[in-house]
Amino acid sequence: QVQLVESGGGLVQAGGSLGLSCAASGRIASINIMGWYRQAPGKQRELVASITRSGTTNYADSEKGRFAISRDNAEVYLQMHSLKPEDTAVYYCNADIIGWSTTTSRWLGNVYWGQGTQVTVSS
Repeated sequence: QVQLVESGGGLVQAGGSLGLSCAASGRIASINIMGWYRQAPGKQRELVASITRSGTTNYADSEKGRFAISRDNAEVYLQMHSLKPEDTAVYYCNADIIGWSTTTSRWLGNVYWGQGTQVTVSS
């Protein structure tokens, strides 16, 4: 089955940098948009950044100039700089993928999520 596996994250001091990686695996025909979302305690999940297959990027206003999203085939990365305590959250990888469904034995388009990785920024 198609899945997204994240790596990176951890604890960093305010003003520091951190990188996240996410790899899609499984029987995949194509990947359209890939992105990163985050969810802080007591808040809704929100978009951090996204990138299309052609490389067009989109950032939430609060991340512009501090975060950089990139991708390479079936992997997407997020480089975070000048981190602030308010960036503390669980970060989730997200991708729009056409993959092989072993349940239905056909190609299906679906939105997949990673398991989430904690980013904590201390003041």
